[in-house]
Amino acid sequence: MSRNLLLLLSRLLLAAPFIPSGFHALTDIAGTTGYFAGLGLPLPMLAAWGTALFELVAGLLILVGFQTTIAALLLAAFCVAAGFIGHYGQGGDDPMLTFLHGQMLMKDIAIAGGFLALAMAGAGAWSIDGRTFGIGSEVT
Repeated sequence: MSRNLLLLLSRLLLAAPFIPSGFHALTDIAGTTGYFAGLGLPLPMLAAWGTALFELVAGLLILVGFQTTIAALLLAAFCVAAGFIGHYGQGGDDPMLTFLHGQMLMKDIAIAGGFLALAMAGAGAWSIDGRTFGIGSEVT
């Protein structure tokens, strides 16, 4: 399998959870705000809008392979932060919920690892970054 095909597949798989999540959060901003308020975040409405827009835009950037290194690094940091904010120590007295939150935290950390690998490898030739536009474009 070619390197460019694998990089395209990586971008598709890594973007897959972020685009619909950001879209859903934007279409239910009240519910997203309530979720963030339940986590105890300050300014939950601002956090909801910022997170929703970030997930949607960064996911789209990864999907099309534009500014991939920057988007991937930001998403890696986002995954670790979101994992710890949303899952670390969650579950209360319910062992099953504690286990599930622990698994979700590890999933977020693993996805961050995928984004770091993508940041190192670049988007590949089948991307906007891979096209030769002449100004700072990545050609792999």
